[in-house]
Parts: sequence; structure tokens; C-alpha cells
Amino acid sequence: MPRGTLLIVSAPSGTGKTTLVKALVASLPDIVVSVSYTTRPKRPLEQEGVHYHFIERAAFMAMVEQEHFLEHAQVFGQQYGTSRSAIDHHLAQGLDVILEIDWQGASQVRRRAPDCVSIFIVPPSLEALEQRLRARSQDSDEIIAHRTRAAVAEMRHYSEFDYLVVNDDFGQALTALKAIVLASRQRLVLQVARERELLRQLLA
Repeated sequence: MPRGTLLIVSAPSGTGKTTLVKALVASLPDIVVSVSYTTRPKRPLEQEGVHYHFIERAAFMAMVEQEHFLEHAQVFGQQYGTSRSAIDHHLAQGLDVILEIDWQGASQVRRRAPDCVSIFIVPPSLEALEQRLRARSQDSDEIIAHRTRAAVAEMRHYSEFDYLVVNDDFGQALTALKAIVLASRQRLVLQVARERELLRQLLA
């Protein structure tokens, strides 16, 4: 069985990344989202092991020392990390795995897994981004202003990714993401592994 593909999806906070990824996973077979570890507090309605693995900072740093993470980064003062063993397990089963991580983590993954496919999502405008952040009704004006400034800094790294998707129209953005995943599944190295017998017959 050929290994699955590691897919990175990055975007500034408020861009709609998580909603798009959820719809993408629901619309395609054999694809899962990696559940990251984080030191940030659990928000209302979030579930342990579904949205994140919530752990204390000391435990997180111990995992860093043990090289448990494929990537890890600090975002807004909290630590986030991706389990190396969990990713390898899914890929070995032939599943595509999505990492929802920021540009710092994406840079680490590209170095350690150069065959990954990376996608960056941007909003249609800064005004739209700020409106989406306010619609969450979770943060103060000061925090929203900070997140908007951080979003601009993060978007400066778009050119480091393989694909760029603008989330203006949700349906179009989802179609673009599906097209990227489906195209990645037709890469020669994967198709040769899947269709080895067919190719042998055709070239006999």
C-alpha cells in the first residue's frame, strides 16, 4: 500500500481555515486531520482529543526534549505541536493527513518531509478578516487588533507554500482545496505503487 500524502494547510486566524478543512474531510475519503497538542486553555465546546490534546506546559516541553514532535511552535504565547508517531501511523495506512499549522510549523515540516504538499489560505481583504474575528465574539478589541497585525505578518510568508487559495466564496475555496488534494493523489510515485500490475500488463 502506498503511503498517504502529508498536507499542510496554513492561514491567519479568522480566515476560515478550520471550517474549510472540516468540509474538505467530509467530502473526500481516506483523509484525516492531525490532532495537535497545545498548552492553551480549552475553549467552550472544544473536546479533548478531537480539537486538540490539551496539556500543561511542562509536559509539552518534556515532549519537545524527547523529540516527540514533527513540528512545534509558539503562537500568541501558547505552544502547539504535531505528534510525529501519529502522523506516521496514518500515512502508513495510506491516509492523507492534514496539518493545520502556522507558517513556523510549516517551515519545519517542509524541511523534515520535503514531499509534503503545502497550501496557504488568505482572506479576500483585511476588512473581511477583521469582521470574521469580531463575529467570533470571543476576543476584546485589543486582541482583535493584535491578531490582525499578526495576520499581516503571517501572510508575508505565502510565497513559501506550494498553493495559494483565497477564501472569498466558500464553495469556490473548497473546490480549490479538493482539486489540490485530488491532484496530489495522481502523482507519479503514488500511481506507480497503486497501479503496478496494470502498468506491467500494459507494457508487457
